[in-house]
Order: sequence, then C-alpha cells, then structure tokens
Amino acid sequence: MAEGDECLELKFRIYDGTDIGHGTYSSSATVASIKQRLLSEWPQGKSFMPKSVNDMKLIHAGKFLENGKTLAECRVHVDDLPGGVITMHVVVQPSVAKQKTDKNQAKKQKQSSCSCTIL
Repeated sequence: MAEGDECLELKFRIYDGTDIGHGTYSSSATVASIKQRLLSEWPQGKSFMPKSVNDMKLIHAGKFLENGKTLAECRVHVDDLPGGVITMHVVVQPSVAKQKTDKNQAKKQKQSSCSCTIL
C-alpha cells in the first residue's frame, strides 16, 4: 500500500442478500481487481454465477463503478462513517454481446430465406 492511501472496510451484497468479500481495501485498488477477488470468492451453488469480471457490476451510492478506476477516483470515502463498513451491491449481468449475436443470426436466417411459389 502506498503512503497516504486510505484503508476502506468494504463488504459486497449479492442479489439474495448474501455478503461476500468482506475486508479492508486500499483506496488505490481498482474496481477490476476487486471484482476479480469477488469472482474467486463467489459462493458455490448460487443460481446466478458470473463467468468473468465483465459479468459483474458494482454499485456504490447509486452509481455503477468503472473497471479502470480506483476506489479513490470513484469517490468511495468513509468520512461520514467513522469506523463503519461500506456495503456495495453486486449485480450479475451476463454479457449481452453473445446473446445479441445469436438473436441477430437467427433474424438474418429468417430474412435471408425466401420461398417461391410457381403456379
């Protein structure tokens, strides 16, 4: 941890109310590195499991946190919570790109098929 880094105590709540990843994080930690840790600690047996970091979104104070930013850049501070734990929400959202391409391909097949009737 670099000098001047603030330590934040965070926990992450998933869709069913389970808390994961509880611990102390440096304010210089990136959102992507936190998501990677959460992915490795994800509880087994849940109906929704992210396959990659891109399948997860972190929400703090009503805003989605961007992967490339640090906690400090996302303005995650404990100024108003002395000695408190910050709870962030984790949303699992499978990548839409593959689903869209499958739908587009099916749509193209319907459009490209033609039928002729000769009387």
